[in-house]
Amino acid sequence: MARKYLGGSGEKLTIWISIAASTVLIFYGYDQGVFGNVIINENFLETFGHPSANMQGVMTSIYNIGCFIGAMSTIWTGDILGRPRQILIGSTVIAIGAIIQTASYGVPQMMVGRIVAGLGTGMNTATAGVWQAETSKMRSRGKLVIIQMANCITGFSISNWLTLAFSFAPRDVAWRFPLAFQIFFTLCIYALCPFLPDSPRLLIRKGKHEEAFEVLAALEGHGATPDSPSVHAQFTIIKEILDREHVATYTWWQLLRGQGPPGVLRRMILGAWMQAMNQISGINVTSYYMSYIFINALGISELLSRILAAAGSVDYLVFACLAYFVIERFGRRKVMMTSAAACSTCWIVISIALGLSEKGGDEYKLGIVAVSFFFAFFASFGMGVLGVPWLYPTEINALEMRTKGASLAMATNWIMNYMVVQVTLPGIDNLGYKFWIIWAVICFAFIPITYFFYPETANRTLEDIDRFFETKPGILIHRNKFAIQLSRPALFIEEDERIAAAQDEKKGPSSIT
Repeated sequence: MARKYLGGSGEKLTIWISIAASTVLIFYGYDQGVFGNVIINENFLETFGHPSANMQGVMTSIYNIGCFIGAMSTIWTGDILGRPRQILIGSTVIAIGAIIQTASYGVPQMMVGRIVAGLGTGMNTATAGVWQAETSKMRSRGKLVIIQMANCITGFSISNWLTLAFSFAPRDVAWRFPLAFQIFFTLCIYALCPFLPDSPRLLIRKGKHEEAFEVLAALEGHGATPDSPSVHAQFTIIKEILDREHVATYTWWQLLRGQGPPGVLRRMILGAWMQAMNQISGINVTSYYMSYIFINALGISELLSRILAAAGSVDYLVFACLAYFVIERFGRRKVMMTSAAACSTCWIVISIALGLSEKGGDEYKLGIVAVSFFFAFFASFGMGVLGVPWLYPTEINALEMRTKGASLAMATNWIMNYMVVQVTLPGIDNLGYKFWIIWAVICFAFIPITYFFYPETANRTLEDIDRFFETKPGILIHRNKFAIQLSRPALFIEEDERIAAAQDEKKGPSSIT
């Protein structure tokens, strides 16, 4: 009988891991939204000496520098600590950062708290997606990561509604409590991660074969044991790919010079740039500063701005949930391109509305149009450009390089995040409606980039993707049948059948994760 973690195996265990990974993303979403609502509080501004728009931008964006460093650190610590331990450490660091922020009375102290919290968030976000992908089955992998992203927006929505509710609280309680509330999520992580298994792929790579068999059996469920033929088939497939790659024998310098397994550097770049697209879409213009934008760009009152921002977060959450139904059905490529086209359209309409308003048009009516299309942007982004960039790096990278590749992708996410958050307030003040045109052009560019360079990863095992790059496909993949077809290529199915047939007479049907 397979070991049970938190009383569950099979699908129940997958759900427990998904809950833990999703809690990380709720945590991240909350952190992403809370500070943008805190900086418009009058008591906060008085406490910190009414900082300029530039200084407010620095206070907000410095968090992303911490996130960048934290994500990069997992390149070295992620495999050593394992997935659950890394998340426990990251959550502890965030709690320390939350305490520093809550107790702050000056800008330098607040910046230290922001950086420390960012360090933990970077560690967590670089780890959670990989853990989820490496412990879930092929047909549910994308949906589970989309659930994670929906939970990210749940955290974002919680931050908006909580700061709205506490905007009526007396004095500094209105902003200190929302910052302190981050500690609650650390306690949730403490209640889950110590009791859940590490990635079986990581365990195999570290030579912990007995533990890997145990975890594979637990994930298999249905009464499987470490000695079950299906468990041995999964183990053999994973180990065969690892043995072929031998990435551990190459230095970073050798990998950057093109040595190592087929496509390893290219795959890391694809994953990192996909995460960059997530950030330079303009989403963090809205998620960090929605209330600020409504107040300063559209002239809406503080209370109504808070209400609209909170309502927008619910709109965002609804459509992030709807992505669950399309991510596997239509694949990563189509979902990403369609979502990017819709996002670009929204930014174009917002630019036109604000441009006409600046030229003397009816501010009230044009403001309604702009607000409506901010809501439409949340919906468009939530259906694709939100989830695909978080899922893709966990799938595309070589099996042995998955932790490093995901860490590099998340570091790219955070440095781009920093750039966007840093330029937003000066951009709104200095460029007016032209600022929004930038995001329209960038989002449109995602369409040809995805079409020409990004192979499909839906309906493939993680090992299938390794096999695809062993064929040395060209840089442009839009005419490669194996790269763009939605269904799993027959060649990969036959390869799995060959490996299963090599098992002893007790061989059984495999359930490849």
